[in-house]
Amino acid sequence: MSDRIEYDVLLVGGSPSNFALAHHLVDLAKASGASFTMAIIEKGKEFGAHIVSGAVSKPHVIEKLFPNYKESGFPIEATCTESHFSVLGEKNKWDVPGLLVPPGMKKEGYLVLSLSHVVFWMANQLTEKLSDAPNITVDLFPGFAAHQIVYDGEKVAGVQVVEQSTGSPDEDNIYAKVTCFGDKGFISRDIVDKFKLRDNPQIWSVGVKEVWQLAEGKSVEGKVWHTLGFPIVDGTFGGGFVYGMKDNKLIIGMVISLDSENPNINPQQRLQDYKKHPWIQSLIQDGKLLKYGAATLPEGGYYSLPKQFTVDGAILLGDALGVLDISQLAGIDKSMECGYQAAEVLHGCIQSGDFSHSKLQAYQGRVMESHVGKTLKAGRYFRYAWQENPRLLKEYLPKVLNGIDNSSAWAGLISVGLTGNPFQAVADAIRLKGLMDGVFDIGPVRYKPDYQHIIPDFKAPKPFEGNGYQKETIYSRPDAVFFAGTKYHEGNLHIDEFNAQTCLTCISKYDALSKDTPCVSDCTAEVHRVDVVSGARRHGMSLENCVQCRTCEIVCPEVNLRVKPTSEGSGPDFMGL
Repeated sequence: MSDRIEYDVLLVGGSPSNFALAHHLVDLAKASGASFTMAIIEKGKEFGAHIVSGAVSKPHVIEKLFPNYKESGFPIEATCTESHFSVLGEKNKWDVPGLLVPPGMKKEGYLVLSLSHVVFWMANQLTEKLSDAPNITVDLFPGFAAHQIVYDGEKVAGVQVVEQSTGSPDEDNIYAKVTCFGDKGFISRDIVDKFKLRDNPQIWSVGVKEVWQLAEGKSVEGKVWHTLGFPIVDGTFGGGFVYGMKDNKLIIGMVISLDSENPNINPQQRLQDYKKHPWIQSLIQDGKLLKYGAATLPEGGYYSLPKQFTVDGAILLGDALGVLDISQLAGIDKSMECGYQAAEVLHGCIQSGDFSHSKLQAYQGRVMESHVGKTLKAGRYFRYAWQENPRLLKEYLPKVLNGIDNSSAWAGLISVGLTGNPFQAVADAIRLKGLMDGVFDIGPVRYKPDYQHIIPDFKAPKPFEGNGYQKETIYSRPDAVFFAGTKYHEGNLHIDEFNAQTCLTCISKYDALSKDTPCVSDCTAEVHRVDVVSGARRHGMSLENCVQCRTCEIVCPEVNLRVKPTSEGSGPDFMGL
């Protein structure tokens, strides 16, 4: 008797894209009578446990999947009634007039969500949906990670779910006719690398986020702010967000791009600086921190998409593709749309019994013809526009912030021209807007990996000290980890260091510059450290603190780290984040 476990469809990761696929495929099969088996595996201890998102989302795909979602208990934290795009100096806030706000930053009518709750709800709803579908079998496996891709020649045949293999392949693997990857690159990157699917590298940002219980009478339910400026004043691309939720709760976070010249970004500390701003303090003083977490976001957009979205036996969806539209800070609806379109194609594959690339590749055309492809193409130069011209963030933005703090934003804008070359400033503004709006067509653009932007001896601004803030609202990185709820089984070894000597050399380089190595400074959860062992300064790791964000891997200047999925449901607990 064989121990081989095999399904028609295997979904790797309890992502919004995979659950959208699962729901729509079940709906299609219930209508057509098609029979299939499916499994969904998730590395977190429960579905949603490793999900971090802002999240303000346009509900159009949710409405397609769940026409009665409001009546069905879909977990909505608020509906946006008031949306602002604001620029922050150290002391003051300027709400940009509505006529000047980029269309993608206008969020009225969008849903404020806790994506962890959404995914958990979708998992439960899927189980209920199957109660009257004897032709369909779906197994849900939280606490199971994909550690390795299994191939049959050049065809993806499934994944290995036992990290340290001790038995036969049939005991260690889950096989499938088609495997769908909706992860942030933990395992899908191996398909991209093996089949050389991405000519232009993905570029990343890291999002750090907290959820607060506000003091009585401070509710801002339905109000949404996206911010530019303080405390990111070193030329790095990024900004903050504040979302008001029901039950007197508040989301506060920052998204910071990892293509920074600064080797010591310190994302968690930047979030604490953000909270020192008088405006943020007016919201959170006397409040209570409930949750903290971090995750990376794929920012490359249109020109970082893989050449192929499918190979024999496999499909890439959501973050594995990189469909986040950074110009709108919107990816949830696009990830769900990927799942919706994949289900349409897979329904045909189930009926024909053909899961080859030639049959699956229709999925790519459907995605690119949908709002996903159209939106990404329209915003294809958004990230590049800021990379192309360092003056925008290094020279112009600080002058605007100075104006906001000392007189007015308009005075700051005027000073950009008066204290420099006014013709250059006007030309830069026209170029920026033309690229962001997709009016200019400059052809394909090339990115380089994020770590290649690092300048080791970068001269960073002095750390922000601030004054007048409530010290109880500010948390050190070790203390913040407590609010990420990390729990690991003994012996967890989920970050590989490939060469210890490489780390020694890197530490020596940054020690000479009186700086931390990027992995130490940019870790969002106090994992990486420098230990003195036998007189040598060596790289060490407190793996029990890891929140599985992958920032260290992305910023490592020597490409000497790899973050792997955790085992047995270990890791953070982001439910409610």
